[in-house]
Amino acid sequence: MIGLALKMLFGDTAKYLMLVAGLFFATFLIVQQASVFCGLMRWTTATLKNVGAPIFVVEERVEQVNETNPMRDTDVARIRSVSAVRWAMPLYSGIQRVRLEDGSFKTVQLIGIDAASLAGAPGRMVAGNLEDLRLPNTVVIDELATTRLSSNPRDPSKKIKIGDQFEINDVEARVVGICKAMRSFTGGPYIWTTYERALQYTPTSRKMLTAVIAAPVEGMTSGQAAAEIERTTGLRAYVNRDFGDNPKDFNTATVWWYVKNTGIPISFGTTVVIGFIVGVAIACQTFYAFVLDNLKHLGALKAMGMSNFRLSMMLLVQALTVGIIGFGLGLLATSGFAMGAINNGQPPFYMPWQIPVAAFLAVQLICMLAALMGIIRLGLYEPAMVFRA
Repeated sequence: MIGLALKMLFGDTAKYLMLVAGLFFATFLIVQQASVFCGLMRWTTATLKNVGAPIFVVEERVEQVNETNPMRDTDVARIRSVSAVRWAMPLYSGIQRVRLEDGSFKTVQLIGIDAASLAGAPGRMVAGNLEDLRLPNTVVIDELATTRLSSNPRDPSKKIKIGDQFEINDVEARVVGICKAMRSFTGGPYIWTTYERALQYTPTSRKMLTAVIAAPVEGMTSGQAAAEIERTTGLRAYVNRDFGDNPKDFNTATVWWYVKNTGIPISFGTTVVIGFIVGVAIACQTFYAFVLDNLKHLGALKAMGMSNFRLSMMLLVQALTVGIIGFGLGLLATSGFAMGAINNGQPPFYMPWQIPVAAFLAVQLICMLAALMGIIRLGLYEPAMVFRA
């Protein structure tokens, strides 16, 4: 039965290719757009991944990591006084302007960390020594900054390197290290310096402290320490997901803030829905035409005693076959797109295992709908109609 079903399917080359093409485009649109959306949402939490700290303590009205409501400098001491805290250090995070050699300006994400402990420093250095960050007027930049802050990004010899200088808000900054870091949601590179120097690079205001990063004492989880900080100080303490599993983690809060308050989900979701609709339209129409073209052959099998169930199974086998082939080709094309995105750094791309699984189920649902239309038409076909003149 299966061999006969596949022979009928592959025998009609035009409709077979049309079915595979429709499911290919549906798979590519669903997986590619969903993965770019997930990649973009990961960029919103880049600061959490680049500043490795178990707990982020922020002003009580802050809802996501890119929101900066300044705190009082005395809040650092208040958090250090909490019995559940092992250490707590000040953190500055904000967008600043860098003046290049040609006089143009670029925006960067400036991170200021404690000079003594260097808590919140980048995790992977590519070149240079992190300890040199304690020297006067020094910064550590990420790999993106080497080209983004260059006077000629297309010329490799013009890349920013260790020892080069530029200005942040008219204050000198000398590069002493290059690190690996995730790109920020705003698209600008990350630059690390000490907390005191970050305040010099930043226009003065009454309150400058962005957040306090902290760690729990031994024997206590980050979630328990965060709850104790909130109870004692009245500030809002979030857990960094990379350092523990807690319902109130900053990563989830940040992603959901962008989901609820921006049009990004609607934009990408519309494309995903369009991909599904395109797949349904092409697959259902083409498969129904395929069944009509082969209706006399299926009717002859029915007249020779083959049950409706076995004939329905033949149609399901045909639909599932083109579904698997179309899904495989679509996933392969998405993988090629992902390689290009990773090499170029644009667009953001992140594909967790749930996306291909969901896409596979969506494609199989399309195939089931297409097969159902054929099964209904076959069920209405009388075997005696085969023998009409």
